This record gives sequence, C-alpha cells and structure tokens, in this order.
Amino acid sequence: MKNKPQKASQRAMSTKVTERSRSAGYAYAFLLILQTMLIGVNAENRLQQGDSPIEVLMWMINQCIPVLKQASSLQEKHKKSLLPTHRRSEDR
Repeated sequence: MKNKPQKASQRAMSTKVTERSRSAGYAYAFLLILQTMLIGVNAENRLQQGDSPIEVLMWMINQCIPVLKQASSLQEKHKKSLLPTHRRSEDR
C-alpha cells in the first residue's frame, strides 16, 4: 500500500516537469518568432536607408541562419526528451 502514494507523487512530478518543459518550449518559440520579426523590421529599415534589395536579402539570410540553428537544436532536445530513458543512453 505504501507504493501507491509514491506512484501518485511521481506522476504529479512528471506532470509538473512536462508542464514546465511545454511552457519553456512555448517561450523559446515565441522568442525565436520575435527575433525573426525584428530581423524583418531591421531589413525594412535598411531598405529605406537605400541598401539594395539583394544586399538586404543576403543580410537577412545571414541573420536567420543562427535562428534556424537554435530552432533545430531545440527540436532535437525535445525529441531526445521524449525518448524512453534506456534509449537516451544508447544515443550517447
């Protein structure tokens, strides 16, 4: 009978961890979207200052590469966190 309260508390902790990771994921996604939007605003300003569209496009691509790397890294971390514990040790 002592095992049942322990299992319930473990489920509660697991749920809290899942909620935290989900909230963190939403926060990261929001920040990446915001960063991308700011790149677009900055690009618009560069166009208004007289930079050529090709230069601005190349600048935007260079600015977005780190954002894409961050998003990819977060996606990989998320996938690994969903794997069962025994599978994570095999990946190392």
